[in-house]
Amino acid sequence: MNILIDIGHPAHVHYYRNLAVELSMHGHKVIWTVKDIPVALRLLDHYCFSYNVFPEKSDNIIVKAYKQLQYNIRLLRICRSEEIDIAIGTSVSVAHVSRISPVESVVFDDDDDDVQPLVTKFVNPFANALLSPVALKGKRKRRDTIYYPGYHELAYLHPKRFTPNPGVLSELAINPNEIYFILRFNAFKAHHDIGISGLSLAQKLQLVDVLKSYGRIFITTERNIEPELKQYQLKISPEKIHSLMYYASIFIGDSQTMTSEAAVLGVPSLRCNSFAGRISYLEEEERKYGLTFGFLPTQFDILINKLHELLVIENLKEEWQKRRQRMLSEKIDVTSFWLWFIENYPKSKSLIKDSPDFWEQFK
Repeated sequence: MNILIDIGHPAHVHYYRNLAVELSMHGHKVIWTVKDIPVALRLLDHYCFSYNVFPEKSDNIIVKAYKQLQYNIRLLRICRSEEIDIAIGTSVSVAHVSRISPVESVVFDDDDDDVQPLVTKFVNPFANALLSPVALKGKRKRRDTIYYPGYHELAYLHPKRFTPNPGVLSELAINPNEIYFILRFNAFKAHHDIGISGLSLAQKLQLVDVLKSYGRIFITTERNIEPELKQYQLKISPEKIHSLMYYASIFIGDSQTMTSEAAVLGVPSLRCNSFAGRISYLEEEERKYGLTFGFLPTQFDILINKLHELLVIENLKEEWQKRRQRMLSEKIDVTSFWLWFIENYPKSKSLIKDSPDFWEQFK
C-alpha cells in the first residue's frame, strides 16, 4: 500500500515514526507531508525521513482558514500523484481529501470533543476511521469511534519502543545521581487554545525560586523564552528530550503532551493551565494511576503545595516507577496496534473486540 502521514505538530513525528519504519519494512510506501515547523523538520531529518513541506501555520484564525484550503489542495495533488491508499494523521486535510478522492483517511485523536470544537466539527466526522484512547469513551459525539487501551505517547515511549540514553546526562554535565527538573512553557497559539491560559511569568519565576535550592533547572519553551528565564534555557537537540526527561526528578509545565510523556515515563508531573480537569487521558493518568497532577491557573498555590510535598518524598523515582508499571500492565504497545489496524484496513474495523483477550496480542 501507499500510505501518507500528515504532520501538523512536532509531537506528531514521534507519534508516527515507529509506525512509518515498520510499514516500510513490511514493503509499504510511506509519504510524509509536514507544515513548515522548524522542530518538526529537524526531527524528520534526524530520523532520515523524506517529506513534502507545506507553508507555515498562522496564528490568525482567518489566515488559518485560507491556508487550510491551500493545504487541502496540495495534499490532494500529492495523494493523486503518489496514488495514496490511506492517509493518516490528525489534520483537517487528511479527513477532507478522503471525502473528495478514493483515499481512505484514518484519524488518531486523543482530545475530548468539548476542548477542540473545530476538530469535532470539521475533522472527525469526515474521517473514514477515528481512533482514540479508551479514556475518551463517552466523550465522543461520533458513535463508531474505535477505542484502544493506550495513549498516543505510548506509540514511542512504551518500553518496547524507547530505551533512555544516559549519554544525554554527560552532554549537559549532569551527574548520574544529580537532581534536576524540566519545565515546559507553551505558547497557546493553536485554534483550540483561544481563551486558554497557562503559567504567568510571575508563576514561572516562583517555580524557579522554589526549585533552585533542590537541583538544576532546565526550561524548554514553544517559542521565545522570557529574558528573566534565559539562564535556564535548555539547549539540546529535540530528539534527546525524552531521555533527559526520563532521568529528571520532576516535570512541571503547561503543556499537555509533555505532561503525559513524563507520566508514561514514570516521572512525577505537574501541569497548570485552563484545560486542567478537561482532558480525559490526563485525568485517567492522574485519577487512576497517580502519575500526574493538573491544576487551573487559579489553583497555583495548590500546585506549589503539591510540589513541596513531592520534593520531600523519599524514593520518589521508585514510587513513580511502580505506578508506571501498573499503568503499563493495563495498556498496549500502541504502534503495534496501529500497524495491525493499517495493514488489515478496512477489515480491521470489524475485527476489533472489546475484550482483554483481544488486546493481549499488542502488549
